[in-house]
Formats: sequence, C-alpha cells, structure tokens
Amino acid sequence: MEKLANPQYPIHQLLQQRWSPLAFAEKQIEAETLYSLLEAARWSASSYNEQPWYFIVATQENPEEFSKLLSCLVEPNQVWAKNVPVLMISVAKLNFEKNGQPNRHAFYDLGGAVCSLVIQATSLGLFVHQMAGFDASKAQDLYSIPEGYEAVSAIAIGYPGDPQTLPEQYQQREFAPRQRKPQQEFVFTNTWGKN
Repeated sequence: MEKLANPQYPIHQLLQQRWSPLAFAEKQIEAETLYSLLEAARWSASSYNEQPWYFIVATQENPEEFSKLLSCLVEPNQVWAKNVPVLMISVAKLNFEKNGQPNRHAFYDLGGAVCSLVIQATSLGLFVHQMAGFDASKAQDLYSIPEGYEAVSAIAIGYPGDPQTLPEQYQQREFAPRQRKPQQEFVFTNTWGKN
C-alpha cells in the first residue's frame, strides 16, 4: 500500500513515500539491512558531536526479547506491533560527556538520528512507525537504563503488510488520507505569527 504525501512544493521522493503504517508483513529484516539503518543513525549530526543516541533492539527471531520490548508498548500499539519484525526503543543521554552539564539538544539530536534511520529504511523499501505510546518507566526498569539516560520513543520497523489483516478501527486509520498543516501556520518572519 502506498500513501504518497501531497506536498505544496516539491520534496524528495523518499520524503514523499515515508509514512507510518500499522500493517506490516511478517517478513524478517536481514541483519545486514538492520545494521544499515543503525549506521545511518550513527552518521547523524549532533551538538558538539556528542552523539547522544542509543537504541535497544528486539527482533522476532528472539521471541523472548521481542515480547519483553513489546510489553513496554501501550495496549493499542501492541495490537498491531506484535506483527512487526523489529521493535526498538530510542534513548537519549541527557548530559554532555565532556563536562557532565545538561545537553538540552539531546532529544533534538536523537530525533535527527531517528530521521536518518527512517529515510534509510524508506530507501530500502521498509517502513518505520514511531510511537510515543509506550511506558518509558517500564522500559527504564526492564532494560536497566541508567540515570542520566531517558527512553524517548518506541519504533516499529518492517516491510508493508496487508491492511485487511488489521482490526477494523485500525484499518480506518490505515486508509485515512495523510494531512499536514499548511506552511503559513508554522513558518513566520519578523515576529511570531506573521508570514
């Protein structure tokens, strides 16, 4: 299934193709392909080259580890995410390595790393669904994430699947048209709220 963006201005084809499906095929992702996604994240830009991103990865090939990570998702996300081949939790290091001071750009840099991962995935025919709907505290405990690091998002990665396999309320969401605010609502000049 394809849901191309309908941009106001031309954008790269990979950006146009990227979207967050709920239906994933049960096809496994080869280790080399997964390493390629993480390599794209690795080469992202970051404040002071701090690279404050970390990823906890679980695949269907290890059912015990996969169930552990799946259990961190909120129940509505577990309904569809139980079928994806790869789940991740992204983690940000909150302080600078060089001086221990708070890194207020850590989340921004982690987001950039995930964006690179997403575009790499799209270029390889994979889809990524990022989720705020997970229990960060549970993830912190289950994975012994140390103090000074924060679980930020859950991530599902896989090949596109058949939306007809989803429960009906999820099918409606899957087939709903993609929408975005027009630029005039978020791009300002001179002063806030002025185009």
